[in-house]
Amino acid sequence: MALYHVSPLRTLSEKLTPAHTALIVVDVQNDFCAPGGTMDQEGLDVSAPRAVAARLPGLLEAARTAGALPVFVRNVYSTPTNHYLSPAWLEQAERRREGSYTVRPICAPDSWNNDFYGDVRPLDDEPIVTKHRFDAFLNTDLETVLSANGIRTVVVTGVATNVCVETTVRSAFLRDYYVVVPGDACATFSQDEHEASLRTIDKYFGQVVGLDDVVAVWRDVAAGESRSPDSLVAP
Repeated sequence: MALYHVSPLRTLSEKLTPAHTALIVVDVQNDFCAPGGTMDQEGLDVSAPRAVAARLPGLLEAARTAGALPVFVRNVYSTPTNHYLSPAWLEQAERRREGSYTVRPICAPDSWNNDFYGDVRPLDDEPIVTKHRFDAFLNTDLETVLSANGIRTVVVTGVATNVCVETTVRSAFLRDYYVVVPGDACATFSQDEHEASLRTIDKYFGQVVGLDDVVAVWRDVAAGESRSPDSLVAP
């Protein structure tokens, strides 16, 4: 029985070949990372998202230098007429979100809350995908951007690991992309939830590695070197 119609990408270096790899940065916005943002006001601990945001500029630099495609994803949720927030969404928020989406707006367009956090920002020529749900593929142009650029692998980073990151990872894998998740380049508001999500991703939807593993591959590419594939085979 033939298992493969096309030879798979087995090693991390093969998966991360810059010409077919996008670095997706999910929701590194003030509302999810900054003191005074909506998650902070909700009573969640934003220290891990802030720490990840401090690490991401180095990963972005490595991607840009090697020639991988950075793609920034941001939410727009609250508007004056709430035309993105359905009754089902708002009912869930009323029960579980301590006033977010209902009493407090979240990621309102053209607001400080909606802005990218810290130094995690796109260059002028890098694509920005706007979403209105947890999944960065749902009713957005993300897949068009990836297809137009010949992308086979997505490196998914950002916030929150167990919500928008994991939902986007699942959606990417179901669309037959190779998925790589640097576990220390994404974060959520609870370490237990972060670790549980990474275990699920690694078992069913992608390969969880370290940020330094990804940077090392891209730095070698930028330097015109190649690493030994045996050291990078997925377990």
